[in-house]
Amino acid sequence: MSKANPFPELMRAFFYEWLLEQRNASVNTVRSYRDTWRLFLRFVADRTKMKVAVISLTDLTAAQVAAFLRHAEHERGGTIGTRNCRLAAIRSFFNFVATRDPASIAQCVEILNTPIKRAPVSEPCYLDPPEVAAILAQPDQSTLEGMRDHALLSFLYNSGARIQEALDMCPAAIRFDSPNCVRLTGKGRKERICPLWPETVMLLKKLLERQPRAPDQRLFVNRYGEPLSASGVRFKLAAYVKAAAETMPSLQTKHVTPHSFRHATAVHLVSAGVDITVIRSWLGHVSLNTTNHYAKANLETKRKALEQVVPVATGRSSSWKRDTSLLAWLDTL
Repeated sequence: MSKANPFPELMRAFFYEWLLEQRNASVNTVRSYRDTWRLFLRFVADRTKMKVAVISLTDLTAAQVAAFLRHAEHERGGTIGTRNCRLAAIRSFFNFVATRDPASIAQCVEILNTPIKRAPVSEPCYLDPPEVAAILAQPDQSTLEGMRDHALLSFLYNSGARIQEALDMCPAAIRFDSPNCVRLTGKGRKERICPLWPETVMLLKKLLERQPRAPDQRLFVNRYGEPLSASGVRFKLAAYVKAAAETMPSLQTKHVTPHSFRHATAVHLVSAGVDITVIRSWLGHVSLNTTNHYAKANLETKRKALEQVVPVATGRSSSWKRDTSLLAWLDTL
């Protein structure tokens, strides 16, 4: 390790030895950390008026980290969640550095003490069944691109998959025979099995007939045969939502993303009376608390629950006020 500037070797060891070899981190995790460090180093270089290549470990102070997080949230327009993800990537590196370079422990501790920012927990924005149908009706299925988009959006709604889980899916993960299902690989490389409707399987079969893929190749690709990106899907979906909003005005007030289909799947399963633990397994949630969030979001479920409560007639006094024998008994306690 270079005594003059150990930072480049520490960064290399962090990604190759720590993330890949020891942690066996997923490709998505490595790419997320890589993107954070690209942004952070460029930000520091701009502030210090130096080239990225000459940045040293001592230049990466807690003050620089705090400034970068403010920049990521306010100037780049990121969410608090994105801000916290950036911080997690930076923290992970300095946690690693503390074990490799004891002389930098004080600097590492100061950065590791940078707090996670709490965000308000809002009700998830979900789509009602007519809104889902309106969006699914937009792709032109006479074209290969429209057939692909319709199959992808239908798959997202059927499976409740995260967008990257769907984009990473290969034909080998799908069971085309009855009972139809798909094997998805989620966060932490956890696998789960999700059932598929025959209609969804038929859409995937037709797509493969039109655009054949090897069993280990990604199913959803662009016109050049390259895997679709999540940003590309978001761009296409925005156009479909805009078109669907002309006949479904309620979509005009909703911020619809690929993840909205996952929310819709969860809420509609709750509305159908599916047990919450089953939904947890379906969506691949680690904590049941995450799944319970959807149980609170469905207005239809709330309405049905309210109907089970007998309303108290207006103007009537509460029964406990009229039951003098009960009050007399309580006075004896």
